[in-house]
Amino acid sequence: MTALVIGGSGSGKSEYAENLAVSLGGERRVYIATMKPWDKECRNRIIKHRKMREKKQFETVECYRSLNKLKLGNRPSVVLLECMSNLVSNEMFGLWEDGDVPVLDKENAAAEIMEGILNLESQCEHLVIVTNEVFSDGDHYSPQTNEYRQVLGSINQLAAQRAHMVVEIVAGIPIKVKEGTN
Repeated sequence: MTALVIGGSGSGKSEYAENLAVSLGGERRVYIATMKPWDKECRNRIIKHRKMREKKQFETVECYRSLNKLKLGNRPSVVLLECMSNLVSNEMFGLWEDGDVPVLDKENAAAEIMEGILNLESQCEHLVIVTNEVFSDGDHYSPQTNEYRQVLGSINQLAAQRAHMVVEIVAGIPIKVKEGTN
């Protein structure tokens, strides 16, 4: 089963997704962290999320790019991918590190990330994907930011089509948009 959890920043989507992943049971839960600790704010957010899942027995795997090449080994019951918005940003703009793979244009970014979702689905029983809703907070952005938003929007749509369940989190309240079929 694949679930897509979508919401705005601070909506409660992370906590909902973690609780959903735990409720799916199983012996091995893997949390795929896509946020690179760029600065103090990122590091604080990472610390907050690690504390949230501390007692939930997640194994953390950091994967900032190339999700389609990630091998988890020893089939996990549940994989929680957090967060699609960071992954898209990393793929389109890079990690700014020596030896970083070339950034992807918008067409290749969407295709490669969808390959990554298929890769994860093939390696686990349940996949929970966390993503941001980025189209309700304004419309005046740079061309580069608009390309990012378009790619994330496309991936959200494709992931929602594949998902068995889609839940939007609004002010901490889960609203089931889709359930039971893909």
